[in-house]
Order: sequence, then structure tokens, then C-alpha cells
Amino acid sequence: MAYIQNNKHTPSRTVRLPETAALAVLALTLPGMASAQQNTQTLSEVEVTSTVENSYKAETVSSPKFTQPLVDTPQTITVIKKEILQEQQATSLVEALRNTPGITLLLGEGGNSNTKDNIFMRGFDTSGSVFVDGVRDLGNFSRDTFNTEQIEISKGAVGADNGRGAPSGYVNLSSKAPFADNAVSGGISVNDAENVRLTADLNRKLGENTAFRLNVMKQEGGVAGRDEVENNRWGIAPSIAFGLNTPTRTTLSYLHIEQNNVPDGGISTIGLKGFYNAALAAAGVGARKVDTENFYGSDDDFEDVTVDMFTVKVEHDIAPGTTLRNTSRWGKARHELMVTAPGNPSYNATSNPNGIQASNINNPASWTVPRSRQTKWQENELLTNQTNLTTEFATGPLTHTVTTGIEFIHERQLTKTLTGAGTMAPANLYNPNANDAVTGYGLTPNGARADGETMTIGAYLFDTIKLGEQWQFSGGVRLDRYDTKARNVVLSTATSHPTLPVGTLVPQNAEADDTLVSWKVGALYKPTADGSIYAAYANSKQPPGGSNFTLSTTATNINNPNMDPQEAQTIELGTKWDVLDNRLALTAAVYHTENKNDLTQTDPITGDITQWGKKTVRGIELGVVGAITPAWQISAGLAKMKTEVKEGSDTQQGNAINWSPELTFTAWTSYRFPFGLTIGGGARYVDSMLRTSTNTTATTVMPEIEDYWVYDAMASYAINKNVTIQLNLYNLTDEKYIASINNNGYRYTPGTPRSAMLSANFQF
Repeated sequence: MAYIQNNKHTPSRTVRLPETAALAVLALTLPGMASAQQNTQTLSEVEVTSTVENSYKAETVSSPKFTQPLVDTPQTITVIKKEILQEQQATSLVEALRNTPGITLLLGEGGNSNTKDNIFMRGFDTSGSVFVDGVRDLGNFSRDTFNTEQIEISKGAVGADNGRGAPSGYVNLSSKAPFADNAVSGGISVNDAENVRLTADLNRKLGENTAFRLNVMKQEGGVAGRDEVENNRWGIAPSIAFGLNTPTRTTLSYLHIEQNNVPDGGISTIGLKGFYNAALAAAGVGARKVDTENFYGSDDDFEDVTVDMFTVKVEHDIAPGTTLRNTSRWGKARHELMVTAPGNPSYNATSNPNGIQASNINNPASWTVPRSRQTKWQENELLTNQTNLTTEFATGPLTHTVTTGIEFIHERQLTKTLTGAGTMAPANLYNPNANDAVTGYGLTPNGARADGETMTIGAYLFDTIKLGEQWQFSGGVRLDRYDTKARNVVLSTATSHPTLPVGTLVPQNAEADDTLVSWKVGALYKPTADGSIYAAYANSKQPPGGSNFTLSTTATNINNPNMDPQEAQTIELGTKWDVLDNRLALTAAVYHTENKNDLTQTDPITGDITQWGKKTVRGIELGVVGAITPAWQISAGLAKMKTEVKEGSDTQQGNAINWSPELTFTAWTSYRFPFGLTIGGGARYVDSMLRTSTNTTATTVMPEIEDYWVYDAMASYAINKNVTIQLNLYNLTDEKYIASINNNGYRYTPGTPRSAMLSANFQF
């Protein structure tokens, strides 16, 4: 992957500070910084000027709802810049998110969620809270980063930022935009699975105040360590900006992406620690693991994704410090899928009539595995208009920075049920064949569908009040008036509609409307100009149908229109410091999140249905990002959290929340030598985690996923000022680990094995 690097506009910061403080920041510790600031000895001042090209450290986020630098923002926000993505050759959102702790992934239920960006963050599902340039993204599939400038992860209850959402935060992808300069870059990469990727990024000035930018991407080939699986995609993203460096700026952009993949249904978990099979348990023996390259799918499996997105953004500087912005977007995404996945293995009693014995347990002919055929047809459409105003003014000794706006959002999701997936005979567990015959294959819609749409009018107001140089108070509120309509059609059964012929199409319409009120408050103290200590409190809400546009007519379903929204609240205490001449950012935060009203219960006497349920997450998160020296950069984070089901079923209450490891760690660092060589490397740790919060028994399949460490490395060499070659090595120790696992525990996606990628990048 290649990116434009506009070195003409690399920021340079000049800071004056006492010599004792300059020495203290080299220790990279907050106590050291604090003690340095308490030193009252007056010494001569030292002027330090530092320029770091292609820095990992971001100063701000892209959203105008955040008016302060990150160091003065009372919230945990991680920014992953394109420089890190390029060094790691991270081409998808999932790969990019490995650079922040506290995030895990899963396959989901059945087979139709294999290819999603199924993100769990701080104990809760965050898959429906992914945004592009502040607008909720379409659908849920693997997202490419070829047109991404940086990825911003906001953690905690953040309903005031975007309205309905997950208790744990959201992810925003900030797109590349035209700038007033001429530049062209690109690259070609190939890995040892023969997956080839081409990118190009062209920016051209068209006169003094107009610029055009074009990003294109083409990728095709296999996946390291996985037979048959393929990632094939291409994309184009043209954009043009008018009025650059003038009070009125207009940007028009378009994004088109197509994917034609061979999806990965995963492999059997047999032989892994925690796998349970009744026949094995009865015999008191264990079976061996399957080859992690095995493909249990069919040669007719497919995944087709088409995305179109058109955006118009207008900005006007009304006066110094006052800017009006308007963003309009139309988008549509279609996701079609056929995937075949393995189930619970079976011992072949016919070939071994004497039962499981140590002598035959590892005979490949002794085991078969059923294969389920899963389909998906989903179309998402979005139309939105968002207006934002930011302004600054003073009232007496108080300085206000206000950001306010109104948003009109129409979202629709149509899901059709397909028949004709066909059936496949069970596969040989240890030697599956993708060419096995499929009986009854021929996909057609059967008339059943889930058709949901949500119309939202949202309004918000945030104010950051500064009292002198050291105190800052912030607060904000958002009101969302929403109307969700579900026009579903189901097939009748003998149980659901006993008076109708089985298979009759029956409409099931439902509607929910309400007003959500979300808010956040914060107080921040600045001991120095480059440090802050803060406290913040915020909430978020998820109304019925808010995560999937699907309302239910079942009285006890959490998505029934009569249910109240689920509500989360987060309290956070933290500190942030920019040290080493503002090259390096240090962050630390402790937090407590509580989510309630996620379950329903029926009174056994009155029959009344009430909501209940409570989950809590409390933890600490540490981060460091930026340059230790102008040549040595680092990005690292550590998160430790304790999760608990406070109110749940009898078998869950008191347990940890599933998919939530107690400890996660990530680090990436690189060093640039003066003769053109750059070396880098990183490590990731994910602690063990529960697959299910239900109390485990001896017959539970894969109740826990083991922890793992993964190490990567990179080296690049600049042949000249225009051409660089780069080698990436992944999973240096060839660690065998579970990258993601499905809900029932019978199948998983193995982590990327030891592999390599060679790239050639250019820029002019």
C-alpha cells in the first residue's frame, strides 16, 4: 500500500521550557513530568525545535464535534494514522484495529457473518458503530483502507457524538481528501499466498484553489495459510475540491468498491484445548487437530460486495473562529454470500464397529464433519444531510468554543431469505474435498424478507469553557427523534400460524418511535501547557432495532417496539501528556461502564413483561504514541479490564462477559537510519477469554479461548528519493492461535501463520 506524503507541509513546533523540565520529559514518566513542573528554580530557557516526518502521532481528530487537541480532550481516543498502516501493510479495518488494545473479533452465529468486521470493544459488540467521515457506515463486511487517511477509535459511552450506538464506543474512518499540491504515489505488493495488490494515489492542483485526487486499488489472490480462500477486490475514489485556502471550500467525492471473494467458513476446533465431543469423552481419548490450511467449503462458495458512496461537503468561514459546514451523502451497499462451514465432527462407527480406541482415533477415515450451507442477501441504503457550526466567543473571564448542529438521516436495510443452498455430504474431517457434489443447488428468494428503515432527526450542542490557562469544562447534549419501521414477511409454520397452510407468506409489520437524550460532561485541569488531568461522565442508548433495523412482534424480544432503549453510562478519569518537544503522547485512563436493560423477563403470576439485565466493565488503559527521537517512533497500548454479568440468567450471573479478554497489549515501533534503511517490529498479546458467559460444564464446547502472543517485523530501504522496497514478516514464531471463533464453538478462523509480503512503493 502506498500513500501521498506531503513533506512540504510537515508541521514544526517550537516550545520554550526550563532545562530541568527538558531533562525530565526524557524519562517518559508522568511522575517525572510532574516533579519537573514543581521545581521552582529559575534557569535559562532552552529553545527546542523538532520536525518529525510521517509521525505516528495525531494532534486532533477529523470530526468538528471535537474542538480541542487530543491532549485536551477528556476521553480515550486512539488514532491510527496512515503511516502505521503503510509500515504494517494493513489493508483492512480488522488489520488496522490490531493497533489498539481492548478489541477482539468473532465469527458470529451460523455462517453468514464470517466476512463481517465483527468488532467487540471493551466488552460489547461494536459492529454497528462504524462510521466514515462521521456518517454511519453501510452494512457490515470487510472494509478496505486504501482511501483512509486515519482511523479514529473513541471509547466509552459516546451517544452524544453520534446518537444511538454501542455502550463501548465507535470507530471512524477518515477519508483522504484533495490538497493544494502536486503529488503521486503508489505501490505493488505480493505475499506468499500469491495475493497481489496494486495502489495508486494521485493529487493534482488545478489552478490556485482547486485540486483533484484519485485513489485506486486492485487486489487479487489467496490468503496466507488457507487453501482455496481468496480476497479479490478493486476500488476507485475520485474527489475534487474547490476554494482551497479560501473562506468557502467545497469537496465532491465518490467511492466505488467491488469484492469478489471466496469466503472462509473456518476449520473444526477438534483437538484444541477445551473441545468436547461425547464419543471422545466416553472413550476417554482425544483426537488430533486438523490441518489449519483445510478448506471445508465448496467450489461454488462466493462473496460479492458492491459499495457506492457519493458525498458533498461545503465549508464556509463566516468569521475568524466561526465555520459553518454541511455534508450530504448518498450511499448503497449490497452483500451477497454463499459459504459452507464445518459443524460438530462425528466418529465413523461403520468403519470402526468396535468403537473409538487409541489405535484408530487418529485414523483420518474414522471421522467426518457435517457441512452447513449459509446464504446472505442484504442491501443497505443511506441518505443524510448534516450541518455543523463551530464558533468561539467570550463571556467575561470565560472563553467558549461551541459546536452545534442538526442531522437528517434515513437508513434502510433489506434482507432477503434465499432457498436452494443445497446440501453437501459430510466431509472427511482430515481431508475435505471442495469438489464434492452439491445436491439441490440453485439460489432463489422465497419471498421472506426483513425490510427495516429508520428516519432520524438529531440535534446537538457542545460547549468547551476555558477558565484561564489551566481549567477547562465541557458539556454536551444530543436529542434524536427516530422512527423505525419494519415491514417483514415470514413463512408460516404449523406452530406459528396453525390456521394457514405451511409456507404461506405472512406480513409482520412493526413500528417504534421515540426521542433519545444523550449527554456528556467533563472537567479538565492543565498542570502545564502540554499536560492534562480530567474526569468525564457520559451515556449512550440503543433503542429497539437500533443495531440491525429489525423490530420483533414477539412480546419478550428485546427488539419489540414496547421495550425501552438499552442504556450505558461511563465514568472515566485520565491524564494525557505531550512530552519530548510534543513529539510523544502519553495517556492513561481508568473507567467504569455499566449497560442495563438488555434482557426481558415475564412475571410468572401476572404475566407482565419487564426489562432487566446489567453488565459492567471496569478497567485501565495506557497508551504511548509518537517519536522518542526524530528517527525512532512508537505506538503502544495496554488495556486491562474486568467484566461481569451483574444481572442475567442464573447460569450467567457473576460470570465475565464473553469475548472480553482481561488483558490485551499491542506495540509497533520503527527506526529510520540516515542511509535510507528503516526497520520496525511489533508484538500483540490477547489474554484468554470466554466464548460464553454461561457457567461451564464438562460438556461445553470450547468454553474458553487460549491466550497468545504474535510478533511481526518490517524492513524498508529507500533506493532513491522516489522508490522504496519493503519486506514485512508476520507471526515470526509461527504461533498457532484462534483469530476468531463462532458462537457455538465448533469452528474457528486460525491466525495468520508465519508469512511474508514484499512491496515496492514510489512517490513523486
